[in-house]
Amino acid sequence: MAFTYLIMNIFFLVCVFVIFLQYFVKPTKNTFITLGVLLVLTAVFDSIIIGAGIVAYDTDKILGLYIGFAPVEDFFYAILAILIVPALWNLFEPKKETRNK
Repeated sequence: MAFTYLIMNIFFLVCVFVIFLQYFVKPTKNTFITLGVLLVLTAVFDSIIIGAGIVAYDTDKILGLYIGFAPVEDFFYAILAILIVPALWNLFEPKKETRNK
């Protein structure tokens, strides 16, 4: 099946998006800065490990669009992290007790 990685990433993106909507965190300037940093780091380090031959992708299962040596499908993970980490942080944050005086 063509574009297998894309289909898998979209499936996980939908799952994460459902969690994100339930525990929505309003994006701030820092969110976008973090996303930018993660995307740059993904481009650099994925290109290194792919260029070094540590990781390889079946070209029949990717779109064929690359940033450096990294297929665009690799960048979904950085986007997913930006969505799910704050949502999970809110989900598991200890609830503050309010005392009635």
